[in-house]
Amino acid sequence: MSQEQPNNPLHGLTLEAIVTRLVEYYGWDELHGLIRINCFASNPSIKSSLKFLRKTQWARDKVEALYLETFVHNVNPWE
Repeated sequence: MSQEQPNNPLHGLTLEAIVTRLVEYYGWDELHGLIRINCFASNPSIKSSLKFLRKTQWARDKVEALYLETFVHNVNPWE
């Protein structure tokens, strides 16, 4: 039962893809500086971060907001 969501820029992206791209762009240290959650500081890994973010909605909301701010809303056409 797939619904079209043309106005949702996160539609079709998995949480794993979002976290992976943020880590590639910022690195774990800077990501922890931007979003102060322990899964980005103490033995960080994609797997442990996904486990925490899937259970903690407020943290997932912050990660998704950072993704949107970084890759969707601040699009530089010359990059």
